[in-house]
Amino acid sequence: MSEILLVGEVNGGNLAEATAELIAHGKPLAESLTSSISVALLDQDSTSAAQEAISQGADKVYNIKDSLLGTYQTDAYLASLAKLIQEINPIAVLISKTEIGADIGARLAFRVDTGIVQDCIEVSVNSDNKIQANRPVFGGNCMATVVCESTPMMALIRPKTKEALEADTSRSGDVVDYNADLDESVIKNQVVERVEEVQEGIRLEDAARIVGGGRGMNGPEPFDNELKDLADTMGAAIGASRAAVDIGWVPYSYQIGLTGKKVAPDLYLLVGISGASQHMAGCSGSKNLVAINKDPDANIFRDARFGVVGDWEKVLPALTQQLKELM
Repeated sequence: MSEILLVGEVNGGNLAEATAELIAHGKPLAESLTSSISVALLDQDSTSAAQEAISQGADKVYNIKDSLLGTYQTDAYLASLAKLIQEINPIAVLISKTEIGADIGARLAFRVDTGIVQDCIEVSVNSDNKIQANRPVFGGNCMATVVCESTPMMALIRPKTKEALEADTSRSGDVVDYNADLDESVIKNQVVERVEEVQEGIRLEDAARIVGGGRGMNGPEPFDNELKDLADTMGAAIGASRAAVDIGWVPYSYQIGLTGKKVAPDLYLLVGISGASQHMAGCSGSKNLVAINKDPDANIFRDARFGVVGDWEKVLPALTQQLKELM
């Protein structure tokens, strides 16, 4: 049986959420193409993650082993994956557009002499048994449908565009230890230093509730005061529009949008955010959008499920106080 290979990731010994979502994208394709789902894991501590991948729907897991794969290194990952693809000849390769996926996606396609559809939000199989993908273009204002013509068919899929399947711990599958047998000569770039940003509070990409601020906040102080007070009351993470980041009010790690983080919370409260397509491209998977904006014609009200037309300086304190009384 042909295989659909998913490039998986491991976080702290566990299967990354983005990989679980990728399996959910791959399952319907496998059914349409009469293929199996395989996941490649490149981590020295991936035993637990392999079983998690199977419980999420994978049929086979390749545990790629090599001394050069202790930490993420572009050249080592590329060489390992290219070798595996050339040996197993999968019908398709799916990659999640995480930091790692965005780094290796196009490079890997070049290595195995195929094309790649970038930044997909949905993939399916057409009548010619080709994978076709929908991807936002022109800043999210339009949607393009692109068909994979070369093999292996390859797509880079945006995270938070599909919910992971419910885990089934009774599922069984094959776990194959694959020796990449890399030569040190494949490493062309060296990592000089790693600086990890200290994560405070709820991780933005994983938050079930988000409070976001934009240019309409009129300064950095509201992010540390009114927005933080509301976020703490709701148990929410704080995000921001690109405009607020570019001005320097908050760091880039807060940015949601096409060039920022992609989020899909249950609730996203947008304060002083106009709803530009660049920002909406990063939160299109949100289940409920609630907007506060003093401009009744702001684009955000086209997408928001609920909206308040008013000055945030009056609306936000009243909302926070009411929530505190209800908690």
